Amino acid sequence: MTCVGPENPDQARLLRLLRDDGPRSRVELGDAVGLSRTRLVAEVGRLVAQGLVETAGPAASRGGRRSSLLRVAARVRFAGIAVGPAQVDVALTDGELNVLARRREPVDVRLGPEPTLARALELLGKLRAELGVGPLTGVGVALPAPVAFREGAPVSPPALPGWHGYGVRDALAAELGCPVLVDNDANVLALGEQHTGTGRAFDDFLYLKLGTAVGCGLVLGGTLHRGATSGAGAIGHLRLADDGPRCACGENGCLEAYCSDDALVREALAAVGAGRSAALAARSAGTGTLTVADVGKAAVAGDAAAQALIRDAARRLGRVLVGLVNFVNPGIVIIGGAASGVGPTMLAEIRSVVYRRSPPLATGSLPIVLSDLDDSAAMVGAARLISDNVFAAP
Repeated sequence: MTCVGPENPDQARLLRLLRDDGPRSRVELGDAVGLSRTRLVAEVGRLVAQGLVETAGPAASRGGRRSSLLRVAARVRFAGIAVGPAQVDVALTDGELNVLARRREPVDVRLGPEPTLARALELLGKLRAELGVGPLTGVGVALPAPVAFREGAPVSPPALPGWHGYGVRDALAAELGCPVLVDNDANVLALGEQHTGTGRAFDDFLYLKLGTAVGCGLVLGGTLHRGATSGAGAIGHLRLADDGPRCACGENGCLEAYCSDDALVREALAAVGAGRSAALAARSAGTGTLTVADVGKAAVAGDAAAQALIRDAARRLGRVLVGLVNFVNPGIVIIGGAASGVGPTMLAEIRSVVYRRSPPLATGSLPIVLSDLDDSAAMVGAARLISDNVFAAP
């Protein structure tokens, strides 16, 4: 049977401390949450009875009788599902959001939500069988799409044709019998950064997601900010020019149409066609096409055309970030999702634009960095998404 969750704010705080910081003694927990010994013993006892907390061995001695460490119980298991434009990624985590097992396979999301989610459920079932995991405590889902968070459904998603309005949350919850939450991938990645990445040290930060789509996750005051209708951070479709390139959303001149992986490949092929890059031409000779990885490799090798098109995209990203930085005043900007070889060139140009065009008060001590997390960030973020809900006070 699925764990029930905390009964009050004190229990919720205890659970989140154990999730975020790992096993602690009763004394350490009491000091951290400011509870009296009597109240702490009572709340911990209730959490143990619910199967949410368990003993994890002896604590370090502080004089007198040695106490035991407490941790999130082993029966607490979360799952993360990340749907990409061409693949589905599934993982199981423990209560501290450590990834225990993971599987990823290519899928054709254009076939619709039912076959894609059926494949995700199949992969999840295999992971549960391998680890002997019974009922799940909760499941978080990341979609490459705008998501109506309250409804758990994508809204007019360019990357997911045929998915508009489909109740992903309700469909998965019915199959798995546990709480499910769905959000867009930029928000989920921001949560991954908050839990185990550079963002852990900041209450206010922006996570800029690059790749097949461009988006932004905003963590403000330690909490993910979604806005009134879950539309916060949707910067990929800010229009930069009325006569710009066609975007996947159907409009012209969107930021994403200049700065996504597809946009970089489009510009690279144009450079080949114009005879501006022998390196890119050599990489496209066999197939007649290119990948964003090809562009990154050419840039690292010193190809001027590849470097120029990356810097051009970065300048546009930088101009959008100037507005965000001045409006939000984050403690750090974290950039993730850039293909290998693309990130460093892009980062240097973005920094140049933001620092040059922003007032000192907003950027005097503002780091702009590349994410140091690997591609498991979405799995951790998805587990963080649902655990925040499960470990919340009723």
